[in-house]
Amino acid sequence: MRICFVSRRYFPAISGMSVYAQNLLRELVAAGHDVTMISQYRGDAFGTRVYGGGPPPPVPGVKVIGLEQVGEQTNGDFERDIDTMVATIRAEHAKQPFDILHAQYGYPTGWATLLAAKAIGVPTVVSIQGGDGHWVGSCCETHRVAMCEVLAHANALLIGGASFVDEVCDRLGSDPARFTIVPGAVDTTRFTPGPGDHSGPVRLFYHGRVDRRKGVLDFIDALGLIRERGVPFEAIISGIGPDVESSKARAAELHFSDSEIRFTGYADYDTVPDLYRRADVFVSPTYAEGFSNTILEAMAAGLAVVSTHSVGVSDCLRDGENGLMVQPGDVAALAEALTRVIEDRALRERLARDGLEECRRVYSWGAVGRQIMDVYGTIAGARPATDFASDLPHDPACRFRAEPHLL
Repeated sequence: MRICFVSRRYFPAISGMSVYAQNLLRELVAAGHDVTMISQYRGDAFGTRVYGGGPPPPVPGVKVIGLEQVGEQTNGDFERDIDTMVATIRAEHAKQPFDILHAQYGYPTGWATLLAAKAIGVPTVVSIQGGDGHWVGSCCETHRVAMCEVLAHANALLIGGASFVDEVCDRLGSDPARFTIVPGAVDTTRFTPGPGDHSGPVRLFYHGRVDRRKGVLDFIDALGLIRERGVPFEAIISGIGPDVESSKARAAELHFSDSEIRFTGYADYDTVPDLYRRADVFVSPTYAEGFSNTILEAMAAGLAVVSTHSVGVSDCLRDGENGLMVQPGDVAALAEALTRVIEDRALRERLARDGLEECRRVYSWGAVGRQIMDVYGTIAGARPATDFASDLPHDPACRFRAEPHLL
C-alpha cells in the first residue's frame, strides 16, 4: 500500500509519540509499504527549548516532508497550519495516489487528514493520543467540534486502552464501538536490562516531557518527604518541556543539591536506552496518558515502575503485580511507594522481573505493527466520509491559542 502518515511531533521533538511514529514507520517499511511522512515541527527558539524543534530527520525507506508550524508559532493560528497540511497531502496524492491516510493525533493532524480525504477520496485512520482525550475539546468550541467530527467520521480510530476509550467518550460523546484498541509498544531489542548491581543508593529515574501534567513537581515534592525520613536515594530528571524551570525552582526551594536531584536535559533517542540501564526504578507520577511509552521502555529495560492509577497507565500496570501505583497528585502516597521500592530489594527485583516478562510477551512492535496493518487492510478501498462541514466555528477564547505548545 501507499501510506501517508501525518504526525504532529517527530524527532527532534521530545515526545513518546516521536518514538511511536519511528517504530511504526520502521514496521511499515519492513512490510513493503510505500510510506510518506508529513510531520509538523516547531522552528522557533521557544518551541525548540520546550519540546525540541527543527525539521524531521531522514527516515530510511520513507519520504519525509517537514512542515513548520508557522501559524502556531505566531499567534496560535492552527487553521493556517491545517490548510498547509491539507494542501501538502493533496499535492503528494496528485503525484502518486495514496491508499491510506493515517494521522497521529485527532487534532490538528486528524482534522487535516479528514479534510484531505474528503477532497481526494482516500480512507483515513486516526490514532487518538493523550491530549486528544485529556484536554483537546474541553478547551473551546472550535476544537470540540473538530474532535467530534474526527471521532464520528474517520474510517478507523486507534486508541491505546479501554480506560482511554472511556475518557474520550465521556468528554466528547463518542461511540465506544468506533474504537480499535491497539496498545503502545516498545522496541525490545533496543531497550534491554542493564548489568544490575551498582554501588550507592537506589537510583530513581524520571524521563520524558518535563511537565507538571506528567507529575514531575509531585515527584520532587515526594523526594522531599523521603529525604525527611532519612531514606537514601539518587534521582535523575531527564528531558525538556514546559516545566523545566519550575521543576528546578521547586528543587531549589526544597534545598536539594545537584547530587541529590540531577536535571540532565535533552537526551538524544540513541542515548536513552543507556539512561534506563543505569537506573533502578522508573518514576512516572502522571495525571493521564494515552498509553505510556516511557513505562514500556522502563519495563523492557528491567526497571521496577512506580506510577499512578490514571487513564492510560491502568491499561498496562497492575498495582503490586508489575508496578506500584498511587492516585495522581497524592504526594504522600507517592513518597510511601518510593520508600517501599527503595527499601525492599526483593520487591524491587520482582516488579522489574515481572514487568520485563510481560513487556516482551505483550508489547513488542512486531505484534502491534501487525495489528495496525490489519486495520489498514480492513478499510483499504473504502470511501471516506463527506457528510460533514469543512468549516469550524471560530472560538478565539481557546487557551491553546495563547500557549499552543501545550496542545
